[in-house]
Amino acid sequence: MKTFKELFEVMSVQTRKKMGRRMAKLAKSPAFLFKKKKAMLKMRNPAKLAQAARKKTIQSFRDKFYPQYNEASIQQKVKIDQLIMSKYGSKIDKISKKMAMKLKKQELQRIKKARENQSNA
Repeated sequence: MKTFKELFEVMSVQTRKKMGRRMAKLAKSPAFLFKKKKAMLKMRNPAKLAQAARKKTIQSFRDKFYPQYNEASIQQKVKIDQLIMSKYGSKIDKISKKMAMKLKKQELQRIKKARENQSNA
């Protein structure tokens, strides 16, 4: 099975847009909402924690070095992402490992809060 990273690198802009439209439609379905709600009450496995940590780390680099990222066009965003990965790829890997440990510690609090919210609703 291909990892998210492998898919992301190979995927064209058109495919990403198409997938985005499909996921936006899917996100509204009751089955998907229930699945998401149920997943919030469970511990994430190490792979998912690592993926979340990597995303947060990359986003922090985007915010730091390219504050105008959200206003950029898709082609500019792709270029910025490539620049960030070429310049700071090894640093991102190192920081994301530390971030994964922090997320693992925060996981119990996240679940506790989600269960609290579920019982209140």
